[in-house]
Parts: sequence; C-alpha cells; structure tokens
Amino acid sequence: MRDRLILAIESSCDETSAAVIKNGTEILSNIVASQIKSHMRFGGVVPEVASRHHVEQITQIIELSLEEAAVTMADVDAVAVTEGPGLVGSLLIGVSAAKALAFAHQKPLIATNHIAGHIYANQFIEPLVFPLLALVVSGGHTELIYMPEDGVFEVVGETRDDAAGEAYDKIGRVLGLPYPGGKVMDEMAHQGQDCYHFPRAMIKEDNYDFSFSGLKSSVINTIHNARQKNEELDPYNVAASFQAAVVDVLVDKTIRAAKEKNVKKLLLAGGVAANKGLRTALTTAVERELPEVSLVIPPLSLCGDNAAMIGAAAFYQYKKQDFASLDLNARPGLGLE
Repeated sequence: MRDRLILAIESSCDETSAAVIKNGTEILSNIVASQIKSHMRFGGVVPEVASRHHVEQITQIIELSLEEAAVTMADVDAVAVTEGPGLVGSLLIGVSAAKALAFAHQKPLIATNHIAGHIYANQFIEPLVFPLLALVVSGGHTELIYMPEDGVFEVVGETRDDAAGEAYDKIGRVLGLPYPGGKVMDEMAHQGQDCYHFPRAMIKEDNYDFSFSGLKSSVINTIHNARQKNEELDPYNVAASFQAAVVDVLVDKTIRAAKEKNVKKLLLAGGVAANKGLRTALTTAVERELPEVSLVIPPLSLCGDNAAMIGAAAFYQYKKQDFASLDLNARPGLGLE
C-alpha cells in the first residue's frame, strides 16, 4: 500500500493544533498553539475565551502544518478531527474547519476520539502490541483502558469524581501557584518530603476506579487550617505529600490491572504523563512487578493535547474505511467504548 497522509485537527480544549501524519506512525508536522497565557489570569480555562482563540488561529495553524510537511491538500488522503470529548465550543471550531476542508477538497472525513488519540500517541515511539493497558491521566480524564486488539477499547477503571490533573491545578491555585499548577507542583514535589501522609482513596478496594476529591479536600483543609492558626506550612512538603498520594494510587491500580489482564504492553498517556514523579514511579514498579511487560512513556511533546495523536488514531479508522458524514457534530461527552 502506498503511503497515506492524514491531516489531523485537534481543538478539544485550549490548544489549537494541526498535523500531517504519514501511515499513522510518522510525524511530518505537528503545530500546536497554546493558550496558557490567556487563561493564566483566570486561573483556569474559560470556554468562551478558548473558543475565540481557536477561531482566530485555526486557519493559520492548518496552513503552517501543511507548509512544514511540504504537502498540499491534493496530497492529503483524509482529514481527521477530534469529535470529543472536550469543551463543546472548542470542539465545534475544529469540526467545522475539518468539514469545510473535507468538502472543499473532496477528502474523506474521520471523526476521532480524543482519548484514543492520547493512547495512539505512543505508536510514534514503538508499535502497539496487544493486549495492552493504557493509563490515561490528564486535566479532564483519569482512566485505565484495556485494548485486546487494535481499535477496541474497554474502560476497566475511571475516576468517580475529579481527574488527577484537575486536582493538581486546584491545589496549585490554593497554594498561589501560577496556572497550570500541575507542572509547578511536580517540580516542587521533588524538593519536599511526604510528611503529611494524605489519604490514598480506594487503593485497597477491589476495583480499578479512582477518586481524588477526598484527597483534594484533605490537602485544601490542611492548608486552610494552618493559615487560620498562623502556622508555617512548607508548600514543598504539601506538594510532595499530595503527589505521593496520587502516584501511589495510580501506580498500584495500574500494576494490579496489568497483572489481571495479562497484558504485553503498558502505556502511559495524557497531559499528566509528563509528570516526572509518575513516570519514575511507574517505571520502577513495572521493572519490579512486571519485568516481562514493555512500558511505553511518550516524550513530553506528545503528552499534552496535539493533533499528531489524532492522526495516529485516525489511521486505524482510515484502514477500516470508518468515515464520518458532513453532518458530523461535536460530542463533548463522547465515551471511548
């Protein structure tokens, strides 16, 4: 089969991105425009502001991705776009742009799941081998996903309340850290000690679900109580104690699920996959508990939202001729299964 090129578009939250991907495994371009500076003054993503930035940037980002890949729309075999999950206003900008391109250039349209994209980003590192288990951790998602074969997803565990990344950012805000707080807290955690021993929610329960709202409340209450008593609280120790609690639960449940499912490969995916504490702890645990399992951790450039991952996931859909019609709409609550 000749080489296939997919133009992919990602706009599910606050990154506007377009990429050209060859055969699902080679990145010819991957342009990402971040909106962090715009949302920083609000302490979080404002949906209306995010949508406005997507409108302003998406045409230029698509043009830059084609230019960097040294291709034209005539060379592209299909247009892929994130259908969901995500912020509805943000998703709609990407979907509208993809439909317009597909219609104008008579190209097949592929509707791709954002979470599938995070998983398939690992395909740029090495081929996926099945069965596999993926730990997807981001600002909006914390899930354990089992894949018995290509394109088949089974959610075996998920958060019942807050996502891990969301908890990081909220506690970072209480500590007065700049947005997004997760990256700063990870850096601080390596300079502090786990001396507060915050709760490891659901770590012993006989399931693979997660809960971080109780942990978040425990940390915030500790901070507020200390401030009310005018007590000195070491923010580095708070960060280290919080991160230890999150990582312990994530790693423990991931290892248990991988053993039960007897997987050949374990993947880390999502924005929080950039967390140094999680990357180190999971690597150590796999070497100790699952030496026969291959662990794949994406480079930092592929952890956050980007269009390359959408192109990787879309290639499997292209091979199946799984195309969308031009009445495609954004689906903010789209599930993976």
